[in-house]
Amino acid sequence: MDNNDFFTANWNAPNNIGTLLTYRTGGVSEGVYASLNVGTHVNDNPKHVAENRKRVQQHIPHPIVWLNQIHSANVIIANEWTNQIADADAAIDTSGSVACAVMTADCLPILLCDKQGSVVAAVHGGWRSLLNGILVNTINKMKANPQDILAYLGVGIGKTAFEVGSEVKELFIQSLPENQNAFVYHQENKYLANIYQIATNYLKKIGVNQIFCEQRCTFNEKDKFFSYRRDRVTGRMVSAIWLK
Repeated sequence: MDNNDFFTANWNAPNNIGTLLTYRTGGVSEGVYASLNVGTHVNDNPKHVAENRKRVQQHIPHPIVWLNQIHSANVIIANEWTNQIADADAAIDTSGSVACAVMTADCLPILLCDKQGSVVAAVHGGWRSLLNGILVNTINKMKANPQDILAYLGVGIGKTAFEVGSEVKELFIQSLPENQNAFVYHQENKYLANIYQIATNYLKKIGVNQIFCEQRCTFNEKDKFFSYRRDRVTGRMVSAIWLK
């Protein structure tokens, strides 16, 4: 795993905020998991996953706190979970002793910090967790003024590839009327959803206006990213954030 196998968030975060987001390359997994799969739950060889996680850890100065992601609105304080795995979809840190991380393969990884550089968070922005309130729960637990929070939306499934049913569209519009702007009619009872726009709408509703967004697509960039929608059986990337 070298610098071509990961990238950092492109945002105006304070200098004491560290980030790392992986591509699918630079690991030892084989076949559909090739090559840097960090997911232990996708039936990859556990020894390969352990080596891949080790390679990621070598580029991060604090221990990574991994989650058992369940598409919930559950948020943990990361340094309280260094010896066990939490069922959660977001992690927060103010201690500077751990790295918060989420795994994705189409869902949107969302990294958060405050402009003072005193708190960080990593959020697994799947559509269910976004709908269930993962962002407001995380930002409430950060205990920072939303106007002081910066948000970085990493690489998820793009707006040309994320097809959902009309029932999903209606749930999001019932949740927040502004979400109407995140859906485009595709075919009978099907819409193309813009998960970047959905996350942005929720962030702005909360009062977060400093939003930085990647414009890439896991589904369409097969050489760079895992995609569950595209391949079904596949690996996971990781997005991590920490206080230096």
